[in-house]
Parts: sequence; structure tokens; C-alpha cells
Amino acid sequence: MGEIRLFWLLFVWVLGIERGVSGLACNWGLQSTHPLPPNIVVKLLKDNGFDKVKLFEADPGALKALGKSGIQVMVGIPNDMLASLAGSAGNAEAWVQQNVSNYVSKYGTDIRVVAIGNEPFLHSYKDMFTQTTLPALQNIQAALAKAGLGKKVKTTVPLNADVYQTDSGLPSGGDFRPDVRDLMLKIIKFIQDNGGILTINIYPFLSLQADPNFPKEFAFFDNKANPVVDGPIVYTNVYDANFDTLISALEKNGFGQMPVVIGEVGWPTDCDPNANIDNARRFNQGLLDRIIRGQGTPKRRAPPDVYIFSLIDEDNKSVEPGNFERHWGIFNYDGSIKYPLDLGKGKALAPAKGVKYLARQWCVLSPSAGVSDPNALAQSISQACQYADCTSIGPGSSCSNLDPQRNASYAFNMYYQTMDQRKDACSFNNLSTVTTVDPSQPPCRFEIMIDIGKHELSLSNKVPAAGFGSLLLVSLMLVLGLANGVH
Repeated sequence: MGEIRLFWLLFVWVLGIERGVSGLACNWGLQSTHPLPPNIVVKLLKDNGFDKVKLFEADPGALKALGKSGIQVMVGIPNDMLASLAGSAGNAEAWVQQNVSNYVSKYGTDIRVVAIGNEPFLHSYKDMFTQTTLPALQNIQAALAKAGLGKKVKTTVPLNADVYQTDSGLPSGGDFRPDVRDLMLKIIKFIQDNGGILTINIYPFLSLQADPNFPKEFAFFDNKANPVVDGPIVYTNVYDANFDTLISALEKNGFGQMPVVIGEVGWPTDCDPNANIDNARRFNQGLLDRIIRGQGTPKRRAPPDVYIFSLIDEDNKSVEPGNFERHWGIFNYDGSIKYPLDLGKGKALAPAKGVKYLARQWCVLSPSAGVSDPNALAQSISQACQYADCTSIGPGSSCSNLDPQRNASYAFNMYYQTMDQRKDACSFNNLSTVTTVDPSQPPCRFEIMIDIGKHELSLSNKVPAAGFGSLLLVSLMLVLGLANGVH
């Protein structure tokens, strides 16, 4: 009998290895001037083994495309909606009906989690959402129950890692930030009582980016860092140490069994000395290897769900706390592969299929342009970058190696592409011209945008969240230790 039991355990163990983990999870951001069509994104997710996805808002196109896809969905509620949902049970019921029940019943969208807000307790928000997050959570939970979805759809509040801290400097000393501690415990108890999950965002990159004294190797997973010894536990990376600081805080307050998922973790590829292809590949491959192995942390051996941030780049995203915010994707804006990753058993990343582009042409500085007035050229560049994403020509970025002429060409082209290659979009005081010769100069890519079939969009619909003029004035938010940024 013992031999049969041993054989069965071995069989289950081998079967588990053969099948690997249940799948991968990621964030699908939608803040792009030229987003990939949702059906192409869903195919991209499936081709690469993602069976869970997190949306930051209830986007109709994305939720419809995810219908009957076999992909589980976490759908978010933006912070600016919290007050309305907190103040009215009717508003919460209407939101659930429109954004959950509707897609579950009509399209077969497998919505499993509703995320109330996103990092609402950041220091930088100055308590803007401390009064509305819990009531919004309570009203959404009640609305889900009323809609008959209370058991199937869980609730959560995605939190920034700055909601907890450690006075000792070690994970075992973890506890919640004093100013939000009482509120956090109420939220956690409510989520636990209703079968929900706790969601935390962890960003080793931001710890490294914010503190020049942060040990770089401690941001990665390949055991090259000097270890941090915390009693019987040895930590070789900040990801484990950060997560276990939260677990210590939960244990300290009587919630040691609280289910936790990691809502965002990743590495950007541009616009910071540490944001580059090599570092992103190193970090994300290490992260994937852990997920594939089913590896947890020293205090939580069972692996949590981990939502990689992010699937694709977003050129219309806010640039707080830095220009790198638009470059977190493991894929480029068009679903093309940035760098190779091994998804397990030798499976490589697969690019998006069926993407249609605008014409193969670029707007560049005219070779015959006589720039007698340097101010006119500078003004034209500033105008272009006010409405297009020029983050990649900033210092330390992938296009910072360009000479002044190519700098101007890059800015002109980004505007031209953002405006769907309209004829009047390549007219900068007679300084520009359209060419069919690709001006790209590796590693700098001169993009051609996706053809979204909306060439008549007004200018107001095409303006990125912050122009380059604003970007130059944006100061990087200083974060220490466990603090992270806005995503």
C-alpha cells in the first residue's frame, strides 16, 4: 500500500512538472495613441501562454475580445471613480451591471476579480482616496452579491508597496505604515471576510532608480548580490524581501493566511540609465523562471499569481515618476518582440500577428532646409513633442545618440505618425519632408504607427498625457526602500 501511495505521489509530482505552472499573468495597458486591436492582443496573450490578464479600466473593446477566450480577467476601477462609487450603492450596482454582469452574460468574459482603485494610498496623493476606498470596496462587493456574482468574482485593492515598512530594515520587522495602518486592517478584514485577495505591486527597478546607493545586484534574481540575513532566512533579492515584509505585516496583525497576488512587477527598457534591454531581459527572465518553477518566497513557499508589468508599451501614459513609464512592455507598442524570453520548455515569445501599419514613410528634417534661425528649429521640435511621445530622445535613452539633425527628424516623425501621417502633419516651417528611406539608426527606431483606421481623429484625441516640454520639467519622484511609483 505504501508503494502504491509513493508511486501515486511521484506520478502527481512528475505530472505537475510536465504540465508546468497553470499559466502566466500580465497587465494589459490601454493608454496608447495607436492601440493594437483587442482581438490581436487576445491572440498575442494566448500565443504566449497568458491565461490571466489585468485591465486598469473596464474597456469595452478589451472585455468583448476576452469573451470565451479562456483568459481570466481582473478588471480595474480608476481612482477618480472611487468617490462616486463610495457615495452611492446605486452607482456601484450600475457599474457592476454595465462592466461585469454585461460581459459575463453576453460575451462569456471570465471576469474573476474587480480591483477597486490603483495604489490609492500613495504618499503623493495626499490622502485623496483614504476616505473613499473602503466604502467603494464595500459597495462594489454588495453590488456583486446582488448581481449573483459574489462567489465567482472576488474583490481586491491593488496597493503600492509603500503601505508597509520595516523599522528594523529586515522583512521580519514589517508592519503597515502608521498613517494607514487602521484603514489597511479594515480593508484586509473586509476582503478576507468576503473571500477576496490582497494585491501588491512590487518594483525592484524603482528601488534601484530612486536610490544611488541601492545595491544593483539585489534587484535581480541570479544570486549575485550580497545576501541579507534575517534570522534563519537569507534574502538574495529585493523582490523576496519586499514580499516577505508584507507577509510579516500580515502575520503581525492576525492575517497570516491572507491570499496575496502580485499585481505589477517588471522592468522598463528605455529612458533611464538602468532601463535598457539587457536589464529588462535579465530581470524578466529571472522572474519567468521563478513562475515556471512554481517558486514562492521564504515566508510563502506557495507561489502567488504574478501579473507581469506590462504586455506592451504605452505612448500615451503619464510620465510620473519618469519618462521610462512609457516603456515597460515586454513587447513593443505594435506587439513586436523587444528581446527574447524563454517561456519554459524552450518556448520563445511569439509576436503579434495580423498587425496593419500606416504607409512605409517617415517625416524628417529636409536635407535642403537652411536653418538660418536655430530658434525656429527648436520651436518646431518643441511643437512636435508637445503632441507626440519624444521620451526616447531624452538623455540616456535609446535615441540619445542622434545628432541634432536626426534629433529633429525623430521629433518630426513621431508627430507625423501620431497624426496618422496626415499631409499637414509634416509641415514644420518648411523644414521637413516625407521620405521612404528608413532613417532608423540602431538602437534608435523611427516608428511607423499602427493603422487604426481613424484618420479623421481630432487633435485633442491624439495628445499624449504629457508633451516633451512638460517631460523636461518632470522631476523624478524620490522613493526609498519599499516605496514605488504610479502605474
